[in-house]
Amino acid sequence: MRSHGENGGIVSLMTENHGRCAGYVRGARGTKMRGTLELGNVVDTNWSSRVEDGLGTYTLELSKNYAAVFMQDPLKLGALQSACALVERALPEKEVHAGLYHGLCVLLDMLESDIWGAAYVMWEIALLKELGFSLDLTRCAGGGEGALAYVSPKTGRAVSKAAGAPYKGKLLPLPSFLIGGGAGDREDVYDGLVMTGYFLEHWVFNHHSKGVPDARLLFAERFAKTIDRPQIQEAETGS
Repeated sequence: MRSHGENGGIVSLMTENHGRCAGYVRGARGTKMRGTLELGNVVDTNWSSRVEDGLGTYTLELSKNYAAVFMQDPLKLGALQSACALVERALPEKEVHAGLYHGLCVLLDMLESDIWGAAYVMWEIALLKELGFSLDLTRCAGGGEGALAYVSPKTGRAVSKAAGAPYKGKLLPLPSFLIGGGAGDREDVYDGLVMTGYFLEHWVFNHHSKGVPDARLLFAERFAKTIDRPQIQEAETGS
């Protein structure tokens, strides 16, 4: 939400059939609307405007307050804020992405589960694909055999452990849960955040004036502090 006028606000919603849409909400900054307009909340809404292409006005009714659910868990709250910020900055307004809308709804529910970290990484992979940047994590880019262990930062394709060994300092880590399933441990999830974070920065937001949203950077930073090893350095772009 952005403040507008004396007591109103411009509110951005991710919708199933109309994409990311903005609208004016009267009294948005008042106490009655405060709980409804928390980031990540699900709302039922009506939109009205005198002209089809106008900003229009929203009337909102709270359906589920996710922010309140995760208020005592900074890491999960950070994941929620990160996902919302990515949708807000990466998606053009009124461009329909029904699949991504449903994926976001699933992610918000999955944040209450034990596998929320892996779910978040897979959601970012889906976001990349929706924006036209698909990763190929099914086979080795160099034709090598054996277990997959890395991802090429240049192509977004998986690399086997054997083929990537001589270049592992230039490759991104491939989380085990993206190959064999399961929830993955904290280190696996962080490897996933490093991987998707690289492609978000270099593919999606490379030419964006504001770059990767601060909420995404802060979430990765917080997650890094939960594991017992140094943060992974960014791979070189020429790999």
